[in-house]
Amino acid sequence: MNAPAPRAGDGFAGKVAVLIAVLATIGTLFGYLGSGMQNEASLYKSNAAIDKTSSANAWSHYQAKSNKQNLAELALAIPGVDQARYRLDVARYRLEKDEIRKEAERWEASSREWNAKSDQALHRHRQWMLASVVQQIAISLAAVALLARRTWLLTATCAVATFGLTLGIFAALRAEPTPALYGPFLAAGGAALLLVLFRRFKPRPGS
Repeated sequence: MNAPAPRAGDGFAGKVAVLIAVLATIGTLFGYLGSGMQNEASLYKSNAAIDKTSSANAWSHYQAKSNKQNLAELALAIPGVDQARYRLDVARYRLEKDEIRKEAERWEASSREWNAKSDQALHRHRQWMLASVVQQIAISLAAVALLARRTWLLTATCAVATFGLTLGIFAALRAEPTPALYGPFLAAGGAALLLVLFRRFKPRPGS
């Protein structure tokens, strides 16, 4: 028959309780940071909409100046009109259109920048929330480990918690975890391995 899975000693419950408190604190922090990034994304998106509206208004102004320039050019073909006056009007409208066009393009560029910042903030929001969810999963595993009093469940809890913590570090550093997705998995595996080795080579009482 297979040997039964090892059960924890009397201090197990206290250790797991401390671990759950730490994980809950970390998960709450990750959730708070994720909510902050969501608020920033909303603010950036609002700024992008404002600048887009300003750009649309500028282009409307540009179109109005174009219409006036076209009318002035048509007036030049009418016999008996003040040619010098309409030539000056055409030149003036052309200069005004150029300034308005530059202004509209500046508003468009600003809107694109705000949209890019909003997308980045939303991406970081998703990173923080994913890290928070992983910590919640670790808390659930810790609760199961406490009820079952199985040390291997505690090892799994630490591995999952390390995975979530690594995701949080990626979010804090504004790093993209996708190209190095193995990082969190390696960290989780390393944490589990260290715990196993620590238990195996831990000096026994009275030895």
